[in-house]
Amino acid sequence: MKAVQVSASLSRSAGGIFEIELALSQHLQRLGLTTTAFGLDDVHWAADSARWAPVVAEVCKVSGPAAFGYSRDLYSKIIGANADLGHLHSLWMYPSVAIRKWSEKTGKPYVVTPNGMLEPWALQNSAWKKKIAGALYERRCLQSASCLQANTEKELRDFRAYGLKTPIAIIPNGIELPEVGGRRPEGGGQRSEAGDQRLEVRDQKSGIRQQTTGNRPRVLLFLGRLHPKKGLANALRAWGGRHAAAGMRHEADGMRHEDEWQFVIAGWDQGGHEAELKRLCVELGLTYEEAPVSEFLTRNHEQGTKNHSSSVLFVGPAFGEQKDALLRSASAFILPSFSEGLPMSVLEAWSYRLPVLMTDHCNLPEGFAADAAIHIGTDPESIAEGLRQLFRSPPSDLRSLGENGRALVERQFTWPQVAAQMKEVYEWVLGGGEVPGCVER
Repeated sequence: MKAVQVSASLSRSAGGIFEIELALSQHLQRLGLTTTAFGLDDVHWAADSARWAPVVAEVCKVSGPAAFGYSRDLYSKIIGANADLGHLHSLWMYPSVAIRKWSEKTGKPYVVTPNGMLEPWALQNSAWKKKIAGALYERRCLQSASCLQANTEKELRDFRAYGLKTPIAIIPNGIELPEVGGRRPEGGGQRSEAGDQRLEVRDQKSGIRQQTTGNRPRVLLFLGRLHPKKGLANALRAWGGRHAAAGMRHEADGMRHEDEWQFVIAGWDQGGHEAELKRLCVELGLTYEEAPVSEFLTRNHEQGTKNHSSSVLFVGPAFGEQKDALLRSASAFILPSFSEGLPMSVLEAWSYRLPVLMTDHCNLPEGFAADAAIHIGTDPESIAEGLRQLFRSPPSDLRSLGENGRALVERQFTWPQVAAQMKEVYEWVLGGGEVPGCVER
């Protein structure tokens, strides 16, 4: 079987969608499929192209407005792949036109994964543009697909609310499990109950021992693109309120703890939102600073609390080994989002055994059911309450949250499981066998 994966971007420019289509393509290839990927050229392609191996991946030059992404070469590339089946991973741009045109020309079927782009909040963002795109080409693309992939039951309902009667396969995103050996020191690099003793953490991937000071601040981490839908503005309002109400200290179990927390915001800016967040910090009276990920990691592991005077730190985007080290340095993870499909960042945080604070809009109710997450709303008051719960929880409770998250990912969200389900859907779409159990018709 030959499958062609098509998307607007094959690089980090696509955020979590890039990691999804990359990992899915590679794992499908391991299952014996011949997989080729095509996308549009962008500023990060040169840096990320090598990651696609052994999958053949190519990008096409864009002509005209980047927002639409027209490429005169994309359609011919898809035709030339001589694939049995197509799989589209993004909406609202020219790739939707190209894959439908390819299907009409060849009679071959295709699958579409909207990746949260039909969620109501997402549809309201630039709503008039999406209504025009829907009328001109996107609805026809979705309705002509042989199957849609929803990551969650909630996303399936969003598809139906959009008026789509196409068969839908409910298949979640997957995660590559990191090697996180042994017990995390007090929920992820927190202060030791024994005091300022030094903690030795072995990076199971590289074998490098990292000496860390026991008195370094606990890190509350956000990792993702900096966009209003992620809810960071209200998280900062809650963070500022937390400082005003309770300062950096709390009482628990009859003992006084003076551990500091630092809110580390990692990710790439979109539409100038990072500058808006920094202005908000000033308005709230929050001290913040900017530092590259590498500088933060060095200070965090070697210099201790005294060099962390700012309560909020913007470290920019993190990928590869830097992202791995950043997650290993964190004590907890937060995603106060207004809108998600199925967020890779939460799955990644759980895979590193981090306790997670998240909203219902992250569409991972399994996390609450498994006692792997602290529930927060999108408003500052609800986020502040979640923060208070985090700060007051004993280390053993935070460890339990993280361990429960890791176990949940191992049960339900690994790429070998996801790729096997997708392969079954591909075979069914091509006319082989019974309807897969994950498909609703």
